[in-house]
Amino acid sequence: MPQKRWRELAEKINQHNYQYYVLDDPLISDAEYDQLLQELIKLEKEHPELVVPDSPTQRVGGEVLTEFRAVEHLVPMYSLGNAFNAEDLQNFDQRVRKQLGEDIEYNVELKIDGLSVSLVYDDGRFLYGVTRGNGLIGEDVTHNLRTIKSLPLVIPEKRHLEVRGEVYLSRRELIRINEERAAEEEAPFANARNAAAGSLRQLDSKVAAGRKLDAFLYALGLDSGLELDKQSNLLEFLHNQGFKVNPEYKVCRTMAEVLDFCRLWEDKRRDLPYDIDGIVVKVNSLKGQRELGNTSKSPRWAIAYKFPPEQKETEVLDIEIGIGRTGALTPVAVLKPVFLAGSVVQRATLHNEDELRRKDVMLGDTVLIQKAGEIIPEVVRALPEKRTGQEREFVFPEKCPACHSPVVRPPGETVARCINSGCPAQVKEKIAHFASRNAMDIDGLGGSRVQLLLDEGLIKDAADIYYLKAEELMRLEKMGEKSADNLLQAIDKSRKNPLHRLLFALGIRFVGAQTAKILAEHYPDLKALKKASADELLLIPEIGEKTAAGIRSFFTNEANLDLLSRLQKAGVQMKNEDAGANKQIFSGKTFVLTGTLPNFTRQEAAEIIERLGGKVTGSVSKKTSYLLSGENSGSKYDKAVKLEVPIIDEDDWQRMIKEGEEK
Repeated sequence: MPQKRWRELAEKINQHNYQYYVLDDPLISDAEYDQLLQELIKLEKEHPELVVPDSPTQRVGGEVLTEFRAVEHLVPMYSLGNAFNAEDLQNFDQRVRKQLGEDIEYNVELKIDGLSVSLVYDDGRFLYGVTRGNGLIGEDVTHNLRTIKSLPLVIPEKRHLEVRGEVYLSRRELIRINEERAAEEEAPFANARNAAAGSLRQLDSKVAAGRKLDAFLYALGLDSGLELDKQSNLLEFLHNQGFKVNPEYKVCRTMAEVLDFCRLWEDKRRDLPYDIDGIVVKVNSLKGQRELGNTSKSPRWAIAYKFPPEQKETEVLDIEIGIGRTGALTPVAVLKPVFLAGSVVQRATLHNEDELRRKDVMLGDTVLIQKAGEIIPEVVRALPEKRTGQEREFVFPEKCPACHSPVVRPPGETVARCINSGCPAQVKEKIAHFASRNAMDIDGLGGSRVQLLLDEGLIKDAADIYYLKAEELMRLEKMGEKSADNLLQAIDKSRKNPLHRLLFALGIRFVGAQTAKILAEHYPDLKALKKASADELLLIPEIGEKTAAGIRSFFTNEANLDLLSRLQKAGVQMKNEDAGANKQIFSGKTFVLTGTLPNFTRQEAAEIIERLGGKVTGSVSKKTSYLLSGENSGSKYDKAVKLEVPIIDEDDWQRMIKEGEEK
């Protein structure tokens, strides 16, 4: 019977999800898993009445809300009181023992730096999930929670159950997301917690699905009548229900043991793949928890020991001004070297003039520094009490340190800029950007080599790169015949880059890599884009007023027009290849890429598809012609199966190219 087979398939897939995402111990190959999922999708298509919200096929993001629904918690989600030192923990212990007696156990758990959520299950099925909000009312984020594959949609326990935990993002995933945001010239997330919170509060669940959120569960909300007597037993119960439970917890009999656990993880926390910001200390007895109760804000039976961010004092030796490719002036504190959170720190950004003044940083000051999100060095504040009278105020320059042109700070903006587009510091950054991986991708032409070429007078702008000669390069320090030949080959290869790469490389204000692709789709060449008015550009949905103004400003600048002219003479591709240039094998076809391909990066594959007339998009829909799938494919694969989009691997794809070229 179809219903019986559906149940068998769903149970198998749920079990394999648990093995893979919770236990990190897969029992079958990805191909075998995919076969099970495809059979379930086919069965649900033939019998639509079998499709339910907790089906494994419903994991893929796709639901888009117009607003979040406010939901009142069944039981308030209290915030924890904080302990910042051993004395605070000892005082907490004394209060507990005063009410419960001396025979106390504590369950100590890692405090995950994420976003608290409450999940409600009924008859074993996930009904809805809510953020903590103000503790009394949260926001319904069910559509995003369903995309977290470590959260079970079905559990063995059939009674009404409210489970609580923390949604988080791994450090590795944060790095990946921030690299993508940097490529699009979007501000990076400051830390994993901000990224997790921003992802969980997306109205479009496709965004959350693409961020690979995870969750640890550790508590119950509403009393469901379970016969459990200890917090440690509760964690075992949650684990047995299929929830992901952090294994790093310990039952302690004394506060000395608790403190040892806190000190252990304060040292070891950087070894974890996710962020923690402390240790949660809970009375292990659930009866004791009920007896202690809660204040209006916090439970009396638990406390959070917060790790202090590792901070060090050091001296400001100098404040330098960095100049970006857009002319932005950024003050950077040059510090007396100090070892901090795993590395030696010698520099820390002060962001802008307002930030420098707010932190009251002077030359020669002793300052307190830390790493924001455990990664980026920052000055926390100056220590004026340690001043000797020899410190000097830093005067923010009115002229550019590199070219002595006027510095302008437009009203309402925090950033001051050098207005000279020919500023040598800007020129260096512009050329380095032009040659960077996501732009023209000229291998071997990084910032230091760009500076060397500028210093030797071999280049003055990006166009000069294409007129370099081997004999000129071989005269440079550490540049032999082989190195010169490799660089010239990389330069020559870049001439054939697709139009969108050139558009991004030009450094047009507000035009990131994705916007460059959108422009290249709408305009056949640079000549057509140059003629486009601001009103015409605004007809493109993704183009706003600032971007349109940036594009118009670029193409009305004589220096930029001269640069483009010399790039064209050098043979740089300035138009989308048409049918006369190649056979446009993929004309009219839309591809989505997922997973890791054996012989190509996804970026390389995308460029080949676009060069052959195809289009590459980021999400699967009924209009998708093919999903090009590699290893470790994710939710896009599931959606392609659901929508019956043809799925091909790298071999299939290369075969299509070869057969198309032979026709």
